[in-house]
Amino acid sequence: MEKKPYYITTAIAYTSGKPHIGNTYEIVLTDAIARYRRAQGYDVFFQTGTDEHGQKIEEKAKEQGVTPKEFVDGVAATVRKTFDMMNTSYDYFIRTTDEAHEKQVQKIFRPLYEQGDIYKGTYEGMYCTPCESFWTESQLIDGCCPDCGRPVKKAKEEAYFFRMQKYADRLMKYIEDHPEFIQPESRKNEMVNNFLKPGLQDLCVSRTSFSWGIPVDFDPRHVIYVWIDALTNYITSLGYDADGNHGENFKKYWPADVHIIGKDILRFHTIYWPIMLMALDVPLPKQVFGHPWLLVGDGKMSKSKGNAIYADDLVHYFGVDAVRYFVLHEMPFAQDGTITWDLVVERVNSDLANILGNLVSRTVSMSNKYFGGVISNPQVKEDVDDELIQLALETPKRVEKKMDELRVGDAIDEIFTLLRRTNKYIDETTPWILGKDESKKDRLATVLYNLLESIRFAAVLLESYMPQTSEKILDALGTKQRTLESLESFGNLETGGSVVKKMEMLFARIDAEEFMKQLEADKEKEAKAQEQAEAEAKKETKELITIDDFAKVELKVGTVVSCEKHPKADPLLVEQVDLGDETRQIVSGIAKFFSPQEMVGRKVIVVSNLKPAKLRGVESQGMILCAASDDDSALDLATICKDLPNGTTVR
Repeated sequence: MEKKPYYITTAIAYTSGKPHIGNTYEIVLTDAIARYRRAQGYDVFFQTGTDEHGQKIEEKAKEQGVTPKEFVDGVAATVRKTFDMMNTSYDYFIRTTDEAHEKQVQKIFRPLYEQGDIYKGTYEGMYCTPCESFWTESQLIDGCCPDCGRPVKKAKEEAYFFRMQKYADRLMKYIEDHPEFIQPESRKNEMVNNFLKPGLQDLCVSRTSFSWGIPVDFDPRHVIYVWIDALTNYITSLGYDADGNHGENFKKYWPADVHIIGKDILRFHTIYWPIMLMALDVPLPKQVFGHPWLLVGDGKMSKSKGNAIYADDLVHYFGVDAVRYFVLHEMPFAQDGTITWDLVVERVNSDLANILGNLVSRTVSMSNKYFGGVISNPQVKEDVDDELIQLALETPKRVEKKMDELRVGDAIDEIFTLLRRTNKYIDETTPWILGKDESKKDRLATVLYNLLESIRFAAVLLESYMPQTSEKILDALGTKQRTLESLESFGNLETGGSVVKKMEMLFARIDAEEFMKQLEADKEKEAKAQEQAEAEAKKETKELITIDDFAKVELKVGTVVSCEKHPKADPLLVEQVDLGDETRQIVSGIAKFFSPQEMVGRKVIVVSNLKPAKLRGVESQGMILCAASDDDSALDLATICKDLPNGTTVR
């Protein structure tokens, strides 16, 4: 029988920098859903990727002295590496710089213009560069972007606009007729009440103030603005063709079954995207799910705030599946979730080490102790067995119901309810007492079989969420019964085979106090190492040098064009320095004496031929000269009296 197609996507990650765990949560969530649908027998196409155009990218590339394409190539590789590290099973990774995508975006733009949905005008208003969004004065909150809270700036430029209001009534009716389209329900109400009912403004869909984007082919001074470029990735990747010559994947998988996106970009996916599709006469996706945020404590995770936690750091301490478990389990369906280091430790100990790991370890150990690991099922039943068996049989159905509602955390809870009940079953049946009575041997074998079979149920279901752990458990049981279909009846664990002789510890308990000490020690060690590297980089040599030695040093005049705090080290600043023919990134240990704002615009002298070095993970391409007291209690920048051009050699 041919498998039913199922198309699921994440939003595409903006290539402005390394994704933190809040960004990474989305692909792990989507992966869990995709894995579960595959287990159900669907022909799943799971897509993710990167959004790579726009003004912010152009500015960041300029700051680093590289081309925009070089910049996004590096970030896209980092994004993909992170997704792979988290063991996500995506089928396609699209980049909006892919030639096929860019070609189709141009082809899509033209008919929208020719049929009058897009027109040329002039935009004047407030613009947020990080969000790539225009706002009216009334939409601002305390004069800042209502989405990210950052400052906005006035902008006026010629642009093309999309007539949003033309399709507003049609979209409203669609939402009313398809209550499942926007989930959760609270998100739907937000979109309807805050955007559709007050009336939609025409959407800016091109820009002329920067060049890093896809040119409008009939007006190349304009580049196609972010949302037509970014949102159409969901169809261009499948082989959508504006001329009607669609690829087989588009015919097979569209409309998408669900777009998984963050709540902050919900309006783009539930208002702008459907309207674009209506204008193109393309069916709308079946569902858009706006997941909540993963907060650090009570605040939004942000690189600029310096409170970001990264997936690779978490994996270093806890392992991939522990991190997957945490972000999937701790994120509520509609409300924001919370992550802290101590909370992760608590969950590893309570859920993974105690409830899951200890159960598997005890059961395998008892099987080896009493029966040499051989699995048998004499079926010497007692009433106490019925409750466990019934719950095991009900759990797959409960998980299915939760997954159909995209309540992934609740689905995991159902599995752990079974694991808790299985642990209770050990206490109820007391295998250690049965083992002392030879006449109870068959009853003991039955108890152990029920335990192993219940563990198998849980392990099969856990595959969507903790695939490595699931495989380890099923391998330890020596079973080939690993499908959801094998859970339709209790007793499919093969008899006559053996469990593993020594069970690998799935999750070790963590001493919370010692862990936090170690974490702080590691941070301090890393900070000191980088500070030492910084100190050594600027340390004056005590040996006398020759004129030839001095001639090797290249000193140039530069201007600090931007400056920010180092994301991982408070004593360090990261400056972008204009040296005339290029812009260099330099890391300096001067944050004690200068704020980032104070550094911008300063004339400095740069050692420009210093070998690049990484200071706490950030590359430094030179050194700014400073004068400091012997005890480093006082410090000032070395500079020049006259306003010489950037790049001037200091002799």
